[in-house]
Amino acid sequence: MSKISGDALNVGLLRRVFQYVKPYRRIFIWAIVLTILLALIAPVRPFLIQYTLDNYIMKDQHGGLLKMTIVMLILLVLQAGIQFSHTLLTNTLGQSAIRDLRINVFNHITKLRLKYFDNTPIGQLITRTVSDLETIAEIFSEGLIVIIGDILMVIVIIGVMIYRDWALTLVVLLPMPLLMLATSVFQKAIKSAFQEIRTEVSNLNTYLQEHISGVSIIQYFAREQQEYKKFVKINARYRDANIRSNWYYSIFFPVVEIISAMSLGLLVWYGSRSILAKPLDVTPGTIAEFILYIGMLFRPIRELADKFNTLQMGMVGAERVFKVLDTDEVTEDKGTFAPEKMAGSISFDQVWFAYNDENYVLKDISFEVQAGKTIALVGATGAGKSSTINILNRFYEIQKGEIKVDGVKIQDYQLNYLRRNIATVLQDVFLFSDTIFNNVTLNNPEITMEEVVDAAKKVGAHDFIERLPGGYQYNVMERGATLSAGQAQLISFIRALVYNPSILVLDEATSSVDTETEMLIQRAIENLMKGRTSIVIAHRLSTIQKADKILVLDKGEIKEMGTHQELLKLDGYYKRLYDLQFNSGGIVSA
Repeated sequence: MSKISGDALNVGLLRRVFQYVKPYRRIFIWAIVLTILLALIAPVRPFLIQYTLDNYIMKDQHGGLLKMTIVMLILLVLQAGIQFSHTLLTNTLGQSAIRDLRINVFNHITKLRLKYFDNTPIGQLITRTVSDLETIAEIFSEGLIVIIGDILMVIVIIGVMIYRDWALTLVVLLPMPLLMLATSVFQKAIKSAFQEIRTEVSNLNTYLQEHISGVSIIQYFAREQQEYKKFVKINARYRDANIRSNWYYSIFFPVVEIISAMSLGLLVWYGSRSILAKPLDVTPGTIAEFILYIGMLFRPIRELADKFNTLQMGMVGAERVFKVLDTDEVTEDKGTFAPEKMAGSISFDQVWFAYNDENYVLKDISFEVQAGKTIALVGATGAGKSSTINILNRFYEIQKGEIKVDGVKIQDYQLNYLRRNIATVLQDVFLFSDTIFNNVTLNNPEITMEEVVDAAKKVGAHDFIERLPGGYQYNVMERGATLSAGQAQLISFIRALVYNPSILVLDEATSSVDTETEMLIQRAIENLMKGRTSIVIAHRLSTIQKADKILVLDKGEIKEMGTHQELLKLDGYYKRLYDLQFNSGGIVSA
């Protein structure tokens, strides 16, 4: 992996960016060709003006004047056409390359382990995938290719000026060291400002994403004013960063204009002396020609600093984007085993697991579940129930021990195959802002409407869906905001059923619904569990009494294991939980 520093001339980083240009090599080549043409055409017009002034206007040759006017008009149209094509090609190149890069970034993000998201704000990833990628696009449309064109134009113009009159050229270029110094100072100052802007954009996006997603919590606890004040401070820092960058521009551009005026003044002074001399050392046409050259020379030099900073912004964005792509927290998928049918037997053998590789949340866990049987996990919050599910799906990797499905280590299965055969229904159901049908199928073209309707009937959700406007095409809005908790839960059951998994995981799937809805969901669960290995996590012990085996977890260890009746006879942890819920009428977290 190349070292990334964010410098504008980080060749290694630039090479990585240009890897995405390869499929569009033809567009890139044409863009370079047009860049060269623009640089070569630029000095022609001033030369034609000089020729016209000295040979036709000064000699009162009106016929030649008309001819040269037509030639210049043709040249302007040609130059405008080339400029249009150049701008179109460079922008097309940039957006095409960025489209491919954005797809790669999104694809990589979706494959990252959940551990990565535990430590990375979602708003930051949104910034990387949207804002930072747009700055990379400007490397092509406003950065590198334009810089090459501007440098080439400066070289061509200076070369033509020297060829036309080397003495006059030296006079005109006397203030150039001052311009170089101003450009160097400006370039360093603006780079720091741009980096600060990118940081504040990321902070702003992160804050907005978190607080808009959690707006209900803000309103529940009447925190609107406090969060507003925090946002004002973050927004002020973003404003200040932009003002600083604009302040540098407001100084640099007037300085360039002053230096340009100095060159023009020197030209007029030297040229007027030469014109008054006998014989003429410099013609009026040459003076007019060099006046145009000064404008054409200082414009690209002035913009070079701006374009260089655009390139730097792109490099800063590329640094951050490739940092995400270089994140190796991707679940390894070296497994090749993918049988036609998974039976669903599960075994944990002396499994140890920690989220941070130090504090174990599962300690020496061993148990077996036969195919088609049901196991329930019971324990207080933090006992390790959800962690058991996470490592079965390989969302996190264990540190010690082995987990097998049908006698095969889960690492030996193809990752997609393993997860397709384990359907997880969570307490907090996530629904996308899309139709019920698409939320159930997750846009899998292999699942038909008939299969979705059949699954909905089996879980008892068909009737309520049919009553919704549009039925299965009803848009549930973001996170299923237009549905009740029970309705959203039933849709998650349909989703699990249509994928026909061998293993079903129910993670506290009835803890957030009322008793009447729970009865409906329990019937749906019974249909879901038929013929499948099931792992059930429940707050309410009434929902797991029929389980073939119950594991009682406490602080990551198995304290008790057996059926409901066997555990009651032990008169231990499970019996105390049972008495708390049913004898005292209380509800505890199990």
